[in-house]
This record gives sequence, structure tokens and C-alpha cells, in this order.
Amino acid sequence: MRSVVWSLMTVAAVAVAGCNNSSSPASSTGTDGTDASAPATAAHSVTGTVTLRGGITPSPQDKLDISIVDVTAQGSAPLATKQIAPATTFPQQFELDFNPANVATNDLYIVQAQLTDGDRHYMMPLQVPVLTKGNPTANVNIELAPEQTPGEKQLVAFLGVQKQIGGMKRTAGTKLEQNASRAWQVFRDGGEVKFIRELVDYGDKGFTSTDYAYKDGKPWVAQQQHKPSQNAKPTAVDTAGWGDDGSLVLKTHEAGGSSSPLGDSDAQNLQQQAKDILNMATGGKGK
Repeated sequence: MRSVVWSLMTVAAVAVAGCNNSSSPASSTGTDGTDASAPATAAHSVTGTVTLRGGITPSPQDKLDISIVDVTAQGSAPLATKQIAPATTFPQQFELDFNPANVATNDLYIVQAQLTDGDRHYMMPLQVPVLTKGNPTANVNIELAPEQTPGEKQLVAFLGVQKQIGGMKRTAGTKLEQNASRAWQVFRDGGEVKFIRELVDYGDKGFTSTDYAYKDGKPWVAQQQHKPSQNAKPTAVDTAGWGDDGSLVLKTHEAGGSSSPLGDSDAQNLQQQAKDILNMATGGKGK
């Protein structure tokens, strides 16, 4: 009986000793002498490259804005932001630094980039996830594509109206002046003047063919061709367009195969011509 009791006590003592030894966590050492069981160092930056689609070269006045945004927590402040100005060399390298403690590991983060060059904006056609959920923190490739400027959008809309005038109600008129011979066609839709095409022969001083488009009785876009004579090819084309608030949105001067901004005074002159022909062609009614 005693031998049995002694054996049980011995087993219990050995078990207690084993428990005491297992209370300390096991550790292993890597080949470089570091603790191999320690967690990997959290990322503190995102690096990558920005390219421009089409090989476009922006002006020295451009600026590139890049940020890391938490799309899961919408409305939250960006994790990191940087502005590069000017950013005239592309591909453009970038590095966005941040505090790893601010990263929510279960959230989705993306890089947002935008290049602004005057009225021209270059945006990302596709989102680029980074940082969490297995997404990269280095060698991130971002492509920016140019968007239409407000003026370019207005010109496209103007050309669309120009193609539709064949289906509008048309009236015509002429006027002989001291130094010019003037003729016009007025195009109406729903009782409202939408378009006027005016031809003016200045004799030895040349010829102009001008298309005017209107919105709510106000000049919207005017495009004027300057020619030596009626049947000659244009030597220059001036285009101006105005927003709902009257601000100048579209202004281009094309001559000799190149394009440049139309001067404000020339744009104002076109706007006044648009008002004058509307008044003349409608007998002062404006419609």
C-alpha cells in the first residue's frame, strides 16, 4: 500500500515540475541573431511611380497631389498627403510617409493622385489599393489620364448643336452697310433662337463666317472664321464660349496650324457681335 502512495506522489511532483517549465514561451533565434518569433516591422511609407497616359508634357505651372485615403472610413482625414510642384518630369517617383499606428488593418486604403495644369486635370482611371489586405506598399504604379477641360466640353456640346440646325425652323435676312454686306440665317427650336449663322463680306478687307449659339437668349458660343474671300480657306478661326454666369470658359485662336488662347478683348468683341446680330435678326425681340 505504501509503495502505491509513494508512486502517485512522485508522479504528481514530476507533473508540477513540467508545468513550471512550460509557463515560459518558447523562443527561437534567427540566423542574424534576432528573435524569429517577433512580428514583422509595420510599413511606414508607400512608394511608387506616376506616369501620364499619352506621353503628354505638362507646363511648369502644374502641381501633383498624392494621398493615401481610407475608403472604409469615408470622410476621414488622409493617412498621408504630398504635393509636388512643379511636376514636369514623368515618370514621377513618390514616397508617402505615415505613422503605422494610424493604420486600421481591416480597412481598405487606396492611393489618390491628381495632376492640375491650369484648366487641365489628369485623373486616375482606376483605383490603386495599397497597404492592407495583402496590397503592396512599394513599386506602386499609378497612371493619370487627361480629362476634357470645361472649354473642351463646351466646344463638343456646341458642335453637337451645330449638327442639329438642319432640323430647326429657319429664317433669313440681309443688310447692306456702308463698308460691308451682311447676310444671316436664324435657327429656332421651340420658338427660341438656338443658332445664327452670319456671313459678312468686307470687300478688300476680307470675309467672315460666324456661327453663334445661344442659351436662354444669351450668347453661349461664337466661332468665327476669317477668310480673304467667301470661297477661300480660313486663315484663322476664333472661338469663345461663356458659362451660365457669363464667365469666359472657352477661348481659342487657331492660325497657321497652331492653337493659342484667344485674347480677352477679342472674346469680348465676339460676345458683343453675338448680341448685335441677335438683336438685328430678331428685330430687337431676342427670340
